[in-house]
Amino acid sequence: MGKNLIQQRRGRGTLTFRSPGHRFRGAVKLYSPQTDGVIDTGVMAQGKVTDLVHCPGHSAPLMEVSYSTGDKGLAFAPEGIKVGDNISIGNNSEVNTAATDGNVLCLRDIPEGMPIHNIEIIPGDGGKLVRTGGSFAKIIAKSETAVKVKLPSNKEKDLLPSCRAAIGTIAGSGRLEKPFLKAGTRFHKMHARNKGYPIVCGISMNAVDHPFGGKCSHIKGRPTQSPRSAPPGRKVGKIAPRRTGRQR
Repeated sequence: MGKNLIQQRRGRGTLTFRSPGHRFRGAVKLYSPQTDGVIDTGVMAQGKVTDLVHCPGHSAPLMEVSYSTGDKGLAFAPEGIKVGDNISIGNNSEVNTAATDGNVLCLRDIPEGMPIHNIEIIPGDGGKLVRTGGSFAKIIAKSETAVKVKLPSNKEKDLLPSCRAAIGTIAGSGRLEKPFLKAGTRFHKMHARNKGYPIVCGISMNAVDHPFGGKCSHIKGRPTQSPRSAPPGRKVGKIAPRRTGRQR
């Protein structure tokens, strides 16, 4: 029989599970100078850090930047940045000194081995990769058609040379060193971003909440395979597997 799973309740989008976006500072993207309404990554722009802020929707501290064009925006604060520092956006930005953290350049203009963050997947998308506090990536190889980047997961990804990234390591690396000590602290942290917590496995639920629930705790009592034609509330576990069990 189909069950009303927790994933289905969250998907309905009711107020109980809606993200509190009104508490967030806003979207964090790489600033894109525009010429006649068209994004031009070759245009130089200067910015000044006016404030360092905390956003419940991000694990890293953010910095408010006022640009020379009159625009304002949010960016991830790199380690060592402070209020009053200047950053630059464009292909002619400096990259070889420690004071250049926060500058934005195309991947083809960044030296190999330089720590970078907030990397674009498609030129002009504002940054999609390496956005967590304390994380950074490195360029390990270049060619005319692709730039190979080593991500924090040690995976390597080929990106277009015209994709942009910010220089430096994102601040906030010490956030994982402080223990939560009790479940209530962890609950409030997850609740601020509306993440499901605690995560309970299906076999520990009641029979009315999950197909694997009921009977004794941590005892399934039925196979974990589900047919392809099963209803949404029953399609859990292995969906139409070709084979199961330990491979010998």
